[in-house]
Amino acid sequence: MGLFDFARDLGRQVFDRDEVAAEKIQQHLETTLTPIKGLDVKYDDGVVTLCGDCINQADRDLAVLTAGGIAGVKQVIADDLKAPPPKPKEPEQKFEIYEIVSGDTLGGIAKKFLGSAGSYMKIFEVNKSIIEDPNKIYPGQKIRIPIDK
Repeated sequence: MGLFDFARDLGRQVFDRDEVAAEKIQQHLETTLTPIKGLDVKYDDGVVTLCGDCINQADRDLAVLTAGGIAGVKQVIADDLKAPPPKPKEPEQKFEIYEIVSGDTLGGIAKKFLGSAGSYMKIFEVNKSIIEDPNKIYPGQKIRIPIDK
């Protein structure tokens, strides 16, 4: 599945006009993420389409969440954003996607999923391209929760 919904009015401000949205989103992805080979970004009325080849599935997921975490983006289509399957000897870090709700804090989310509120920095570290400040999260944001299984 390659269509993901996001809260359009929330997130990091990277463009101020639709005419420059694709270019600015691509620049943001290129400067904040592991390089995506052949990255191509299109933008049309809040819908971002991502194409390219990611190093692994975790980087693909982060690219989708990062694009969706940009103000003005309501959907991300990632059908042509590819990632190879993990190699048998190299297990990938597993993540659960979580949508922040009113009243959430990273500490509270960490306690719920990781067992300790003090583990909030683990969540922040894997979501730095989405969350600018661990004290500023917003209902509707989608983040990754690292799963140790």
